Amino acid sequence: MARRLLVCVVCACCLTACGPARHGEPRIEAYFSPNGGCTDEVVREIDKARKSILVQAYSFTSAPIARALAAAHKRRVDVRVILDEAQVTENYSSADFLRHAGVRTFVDGRHAVAHNKVMVIDGETVLTGSFNFTRAAESNNAENLLVIRDQDLAAKYAANWRAHAEHSEPYVRKAARHEKRGKQLPPAGRDFKISQGGSSKPIVWRGVGGGNSLC
Repeated sequence: MARRLLVCVVCACCLTACGPARHGEPRIEAYFSPNGGCTDEVVREIDKARKSILVQAYSFTSAPIARALAAAHKRRVDVRVILDEAQVTENYSSADFLRHAGVRTFVDGRHAVAHNKVMVIDGETVLTGSFNFTRAAESNNAENLLVIRDQDLAAKYAANWRAHAEHSEPYVRKAARHEKRGKQLPPAGRDFKISQGGSSKPIVWRGVGGGNSLC
């Protein structure tokens, strides 16, 4: 009898440790940069999404994260992104990539700075911290990323996302000078540089049509 009871207790402990986080029992993972796997973890969480991804980003130039969000949208995950007003420039950016991929992308210009760096995935997982969704944050900066699996906290972050969405506007890139002058944009397949939110190291945009991709 005692042996059977011990087996039951061990099984219960295993189920508690391995199962999904219950209300009041969040599971938290921490990642750090430079080169501490923050970008890889963000992409992993996006790739696991089944229903929805809500994003708030201050600076967003990470090609792997942009591609992962576009891929999630393609597999019918509801992906919605709110960016800081500073992302509206004459240069091509990850915001343009997302918009062209069909991802609903908005700009929050209500505040001095929309400085949140947040993802809420499937109403269950929150990604937040100082980590911007940029190459510089991954490779050059000292940043942190928290992955918090807690439905109650996710609900609060989702509610805050919706509050900001109410006063945000659809993303539209400022008309570039060559467009204003009636010049043609580079053809699809040709590389040209896009702004990286103040970084001196640009990333490359391939093409300008529905088949755009970042590298």
